Amino acid sequence: MNFGSVYKITIAILLASALTACIDDGDDGEQGVAGIDGTAGTSGVSNFVTRDDVVITNANIAYAAYSDSLFAAITLRDSLATFVATPTSANFVAAKESWKASREPYGQTEVYRFRGGPIDTNADGSEGGVEGAVNAWPLGEAVIDYIAGQVDGDDGTATLEGTNIIAGTATIDKALLEGLFEKNGDADVTTGYHAIEFLLWGQDLNDDLTGAGVRDNTPGQRPVSDYALDGACTSGVGNTITEVTCQRRGQYLVLAADILIEDLTTVVNAWEPQNGSHYKTFVAGGDGSLGLILEGMGRLSYGELGSERINIALINNSQEDEHSCFSDNTHRDIFLNAKGVQNTFNAQYTRIDGEVIEGASIYDLLVTEGEHVLANKLRGSLEVTMSAAAVIDTKAKMGMPFDVLTATDIEQPNVVAVIAGLVTQTDDIEQVIDALGVTAGDLKQDGSTTIE
Repeated sequence: MNFGSVYKITIAILLASALTACIDDGDDGEQGVAGIDGTAGTSGVSNFVTRDDVVITNANIAYAAYSDSLFAAITLRDSLATFVATPTSANFVAAKESWKASREPYGQTEVYRFRGGPIDTNADGSEGGVEGAVNAWPLGEAVIDYIAGQVDGDDGTATLEGTNIIAGTATIDKALLEGLFEKNGDADVTTGYHAIEFLLWGQDLNDDLTGAGVRDNTPGQRPVSDYALDGACTSGVGNTITEVTCQRRGQYLVLAADILIEDLTTVVNAWEPQNGSHYKTFVAGGDGSLGLILEGMGRLSYGELGSERINIALINNSQEDEHSCFSDNTHRDIFLNAKGVQNTFNAQYTRIDGEVIEGASIYDLLVTEGEHVLANKLRGSLEVTMSAAAVIDTKAKMGMPFDVLTATDIEQPNVVAVIAGLVTQTDDIEQVIDALGVTAGDLKQDGSTTIE
């Protein structure tokens, strides 16, 4: 049995036991998720939702979502290993699909950032954590592998030999990749989802291929021969090169997945309900933790998603500034990030196996505390945002990806609608913070653009 299989079995057992221990079904009216109608349970205990109920449910869902991300990363690693060993076109497609699948649960976890959690906080409490190594972007692609040319201001130098990791001679190991991570600036990203993405798709160079002033709607076109082990190794179509380069590219690809698994394991362990250090602190945090939940929702909505991931790409008309620029999967990033905020409000998450984890929600709490109007107002604004994000998602699936939607005079109103929804829901989240009397940081402190 390989490492991936053992890990899947072990994590599955731990997760099942942890969630079973922490989520009572509530049939006795004393535990579990309380209702919002104020009726008493069978033992006479009130079913009103409490603030602690909301915090505990949030922690349980965080554990489930991060565990799904780990499961999916292990599956991705297995798919990459299969492809590297047997670099056929079919295995190449499977590896790419596995990468996309791994993004589905992780995208919904981004709402757990900006709140002192293990994803973006170090053990000593300082900012950092593993988030950058897991999900940093954009890349300076030339640090990793060859590039065919500059795209939207990418200042990497086109090269085939001697200056990038794969074309070099240094042993490709964890120490090398982590040692070069952001060594000469934020763009020197060498690990995480987007390094793997680049190694699978290559650059998206499809800018106005027809000469009609419209971007081509396809993603990067890295050839499968970039991994060939039969004497046909290439670094780009038509550029035959020594087989050792393809071997190094394969080593890098699998190693990046191994590091991703290691980083996600750290986060999962911290959220583990019985023994996780962060879980224990968080569920005991009372109103402080409730404030952090709302802060994470707002800061992801406005700064990270609205500003950094959407508005910058829009105002710069830039492929390089989109989140998943090599695979043209940015529409899913946007949808899933927004979905994570809505999941948090509704206290509901659908796992990759279809199981639904749910419990006491912020909506329930607002109703319990007499804030019916505000509860419905935020619910409505979240639904508006999700509807707008679904338009982008649908258009991408029909052949108009995000980098086309952001191009000048194409379909920008669809993108603007998502931004507007995110701004409105952030304002509503601020009202909820005030109504509940909890403390949270400035929800609009992140992001390098103003989107109001």
